[in-house]
Amino acid sequence: MSALALSVLLALVSAVAYAAGAIVQERVAATTPARPYAPLRHGAWWAAVALNGFGALLHVGALTYGPLSLVQPLGALTIVFALPMAAVFVRRGAGAAAWRGAIMASAGLVGLLSLTGTADARSLAGGERLAVALVTAGGVAALFLVARRVHRAVVRSVLLATAAGGAFGIASVFTKTVAVDWTAAGGPGGPTGQLPSLLAVAGLAATGMMLSQAAYRGAGLAAPLATVTVANPVVAAAVGITLFGEHFRYGVTGTVLALGSGVVAAGGLILLTTERLGAHAEQQRTRGVPAQTPASPGPLVSPGPAVPPVPPVSSGPPARTEPAAVAAPGPRPRTRPARPPSRTQTATPPALR
Repeated sequence: MSALALSVLLALVSAVAYAAGAIVQERVAATTPARPYAPLRHGAWWAAVALNGFGALLHVGALTYGPLSLVQPLGALTIVFALPMAAVFVRRGAGAAAWRGAIMASAGLVGLLSLTGTADARSLAGGERLAVALVTAGGVAALFLVARRVHRAVVRSVLLATAAGGAFGIASVFTKTVAVDWTAAGGPGGPTGQLPSLLAVAGLAATGMMLSQAAYRGAGLAAPLATVTVANPVVAAAVGITLFGEHFRYGVTGTVLALGSGVVAAGGLILLTTERLGAHAEQQRTRGVPAQTPASPGPLVSPGPAVPPVPPVSSGPPARTEPAAVAAPGPRPRTRPARPPSRTQTATPPALR
């Protein structure tokens, strides 16, 4: 097997591992709502952590044997693999709108990453690392605080997933910096000098894992996973263009195409979000419909003790329709309708006898 084929295989298996980890995370979030960030006592959550770690190792191996321009776009297939896997293994099928949004997000991300060119390997200086760490911490904290004030589960999920993707992307930036320093002759400070960067990688990875776990609570699978999948490489590519001297291929044309790909990816995320919002609203309406609907129109009367029907009252002065006559049990003589006397019931006055 050639190095390029091995790189493609590792990248595809990595995407499958990430997809499986996301499915497990979503199921854990659905079953343990009281622990949204780190359900440490849930064995399935640790399985999701292992799957994500395995996917990260495979991704690094794919980058070792293949070019970045090929491996990174293949990572966008995570969301495409996750939807059919969820339908097969956990019976969580996705609708047509979710599929369209997932394909749009993946296609836009593939186009964006394919147009991003590489530059000579370089590291970040100490001041640049500190600035990146502070900006990342501030951005993640701001998204987290805004998400806590949002009442809609899907919008809160997208905000948390964006923060998680940003944390994962900056962790990749620090990982690349550490790798460049260790491979360079006489890297700054050796392994001991890289300890702050390694701690930053560990902290960002743990933060991204907890935020992504919380993002799956009450929002399904597709929207949070697509947001993390898109935000992670986009943030890393933005830092690469800004600090590492990377650029878009094909000059102005490539830049325009990259912007178009970004619009397509954003449209896919918006479609996924609105689709989930519509599904949530439909569920709320379904829960609000009463179990039985009367056949004839009219006001609904709450169940209670049976009340005997009130006999009709002939037209007359209002004084005759007393409440006591209605409430008293049994018919009263004065409320009976008048009937014509028969011959057997006719009485002769005493004066005519």
